[in-house]
Amino acid sequence: MKTLIAIVGATATGKTALAIELAKIYQSQIISFDGRQFYQEMEIGTAKPSPQELAAAPHHFINHKSIKDNYTVADFEREGLILLDNLFQNHDILFAVGGSGLFLRALSQGLDPMPAVDLQVINQLEQRLATEGLAALQAELKTADPDTYYNIDLDNPRRLLRALSVCISSQKPFSSFKTFVPQARNFSTYLININYERENLYSRINQRVDLMIAAGLEAEALSLYPLRDLTALQTVGYSEWFDFFAHKLTRQEAIEKIKQHSRNYAKRQITWFKREPIALHLTGENNLADNIATATHFIDNEFFYIFNQEK
Repeated sequence: MKTLIAIVGATATGKTALAIELAKIYQSQIISFDGRQFYQEMEIGTAKPSPQELAAAPHHFINHKSIKDNYTVADFEREGLILLDNLFQNHDILFAVGGSGLFLRALSQGLDPMPAVDLQVINQLEQRLATEGLAALQAELKTADPDTYYNIDLDNPRRLLRALSVCISSQKPFSSFKTFVPQARNFSTYLININYERENLYSRINQRVDLMIAAGLEAEALSLYPLRDLTALQTVGYSEWFDFFAHKLTRQEAIEKIKQHSRNYAKRQITWFKREPIALHLTGENNLADNIATATHFIDNEFFYIFNQEK
């Protein structure tokens, strides 16, 4: 039985550290499904694994695209399945880690088929995003498709543009194309979720932002400011600095906005993964060694059961 173990949870919960240790124990590899860590130019603000962490276990889908590339969830699904087929030839267990739930769902269950979208519609929406901002497009989606409005990450411009482009091109709600029928995969997927008490999680997020600032996030954002209209850069940790550079916020306001928006993002991640079938819940307040022991016990016993069921 080929199996993908996905380490999930909100930002700043220690997913990367756990995934690396498990990959080392099982001599396996890691697939990232963090939709922001794909991009080479976004280093500090996306909390990518350090060079030492990347060297500790083989990683895939980190730094493999440019922010200038148009890279979709469907692209990730296609490339991810090809990669998994290749890696499963030498591994019975692979690990995935990230906080972008839609990317994991695409990999493990597939995406609903969607109608073709007029390229002109996409271009017009991207222009409107640059000139009118997210709020205007969010309001339009609320009118066109309330179901989608209340169930997607509205601060994610890629998902917002995708939903609106389908609504406009098809003249039907984006949600009407959702079948929620999982597609067959030749591997099983188990989710291990890391939870934190909300107050502790928010404290960790605030501390992480402070560390990013100390590591040079402002300078990184400034270097990307000329490309600020690219969809990939309409994201937490960068858009706030762009507003500072445009004199819309003070420096301290930008930092506080990054913390606030990061906390909001964590809340949306928690809500998403509450809807997913979690095989094992871990408590972030435990030390890493304890969570490693719990996870390996689960994996070893789960696979012992599967092996005997198949006999």
